[in-house]
Amino acid sequence: MTFNPTGTRTGNKILRQRLKGPSVASYYPRRAATIKDLTKLYPDLETWDEDEEERLEFLAYKKARGKGAPKKKSSAAESKKILGKRRKVPAPAAPAAPKA
Repeated sequence: MTFNPTGTRTGNKILRQRLKGPSVASYYPRRAATIKDLTKLYPDLETWDEDEEERLEFLAYKKARGKGAPKKKSSAAESKKILGKRRKVPAPAAPAAPKA
Protein backbone atom coordinates (compact mmCIF):
# COMPACT_ATOMS: atom_id res chain seq x y z
CA MET A 1 0.00 0.00 0.00
CA THR A 2 1.27 3.45 -0.87
CA PHE A 3 0.87 6.49 1.38
CA ASN A 4 -1.69 8.74 -0.30
CA PRO A 5 -3.70 10.69 2.32
CA THR A 6 -5.47 12.96 -0.23
CA GLY A 7 -6.68 10.04 -2.36
CA THR A 8 -5.40 11.56 -5.61
CA ARG A 9 -5.05 9.29 -8.61
CA THR A 10 -1.35 8.56 -9.10
CA GLY A 11 -1.40 5.82 -11.74
CA ASN A 12 0.64 3.54 -9.49
CA LYS A 13 -1.58 0.54 -10.30
CA ILE A 14 -0.79 0.87 -14.01
CA LEU A 15 2.93 1.51 -13.44
CA ARG A 16 3.28 -1.67 -11.33
CA GLN A 17 1.95 -3.88 -14.15
CA ARG A 18 4.24 -5.85 -16.44
CA LEU A 19 5.17 -4.12 -19.72
CA LYS A 20 3.11 -5.31 -22.68
CA GLY A 21 5.47 -4.25 -25.47
CA PRO A 22 7.75 -7.30 -25.56
CA SER A 23 4.87 -9.80 -25.53
CA VAL A 24 3.01 -7.92 -28.29
CA ALA A 25 6.18 -7.69 -30.38
CA SER A 26 6.87 -11.40 -30.01
CA TYR A 27 3.34 -12.27 -31.21
CA TYR A 28 3.93 -10.95 -34.74
CA PRO A 29 6.41 -12.66 -37.08
CA ARG A 30 9.62 -10.88 -38.05
CA ARG A 31 9.44 -8.68 -41.10
CA ALA A 32 10.92 -10.27 -44.22
CA ALA A 33 13.08 -8.31 -46.67
CA THR A 34 11.15 -6.71 -49.53
CA ILE A 35 12.16 -5.56 -52.99
CA LYS A 36 12.10 -1.99 -51.69
CA ASP A 37 14.66 -2.92 -49.00
CA LEU A 38 16.92 -4.58 -51.59
CA THR A 39 16.72 -1.50 -53.83
CA LYS A 40 17.80 0.72 -50.92
CA LEU A 41 20.71 -1.58 -50.04
CA TYR A 42 21.91 -2.06 -53.62
CA PRO A 43 20.95 1.00 -55.73
CA ASP A 44 23.05 -0.15 -58.70
CA LEU A 45 21.19 -3.49 -58.83
CA GLU A 46 18.33 -3.43 -61.32
CA THR A 47 15.15 -4.66 -59.62
CA TRP A 48 11.52 -4.74 -60.66
CA ASP A 49 8.78 -4.16 -58.10
CA GLU A 50 5.46 -5.27 -59.56
CA ASP A 51 3.37 -3.58 -56.85
CA GLU A 52 5.18 -0.26 -57.31
CA GLU A 53 4.78 -0.46 -61.11
CA GLU A 54 1.06 -1.15 -60.68
CA ARG A 55 0.73 1.81 -58.29
CA LEU A 56 2.49 4.18 -60.70
CA GLU A 57 0.35 2.93 -63.60
CA PHE A 58 -2.81 3.56 -61.59
CA LEU A 59 -1.64 7.10 -60.69
CA ALA A 60 -0.94 7.84 -64.36
CA TYR A 61 -4.42 6.56 -65.24
CA LYS A 62 -6.02 8.81 -62.61
CA LYS A 63 -3.98 11.81 -63.73
CA ALA A 64 -5.04 11.27 -67.35
CA ARG A 65 -8.68 11.41 -66.21
CA GLY A 66 -8.00 14.59 -64.22
CA LYS A 67 -8.46 12.86 -60.87
CA GLY A 68 -4.82 12.97 -59.72
CA ALA A 69 -3.34 14.86 -56.81
CA PRO A 70 -3.16 18.64 -57.17
CA LYS A 71 0.15 20.35 -57.82
CA LYS A 72 2.09 21.36 -54.74
CA LYS A 73 2.88 25.03 -54.27
CA SER A 74 6.53 25.95 -54.67
CA SER A 75 6.37 29.39 -53.09
CA ALA A 76 4.05 31.67 -51.14
CA ALA A 77 3.74 34.07 -54.09
CA GLU A 78 2.60 31.26 -56.37
CA SER A 79 0.01 30.23 -53.80
CA LYS A 80 -1.43 33.75 -53.71
CA LYS A 81 -1.53 33.80 -57.52
CA ILE A 82 -3.55 30.57 -57.61
CA LEU A 83 -5.93 31.82 -54.92
CA GLY A 84 -6.43 35.06 -56.86
CA LYS A 85 -7.70 33.09 -59.88
CA ARG A 86 -10.70 31.81 -57.93
CA ARG A 87 -13.82 33.86 -58.49
CA LYS A 88 -15.27 35.55 -55.49
CA VAL A 89 -18.99 34.86 -55.11
CA PRO A 90 -20.89 38.02 -54.11
CA ALA A 91 -22.77 37.84 -50.82
CA PRO A 92 -26.57 37.68 -51.21
CA ALA A 93 -28.26 41.03 -50.69
CA ALA A 94 -30.46 41.51 -47.61
CA PRO A 95 -34.18 41.45 -48.44
CA ALA A 96 -35.79 44.89 -48.60
CA ALA A 97 -38.13 45.83 -45.76
CA PRO A 98 -41.80 45.94 -46.87
CA LYS A 99 -43.36 49.39 -47.07
CA ALA A 100 -46.12 50.01 -44.59
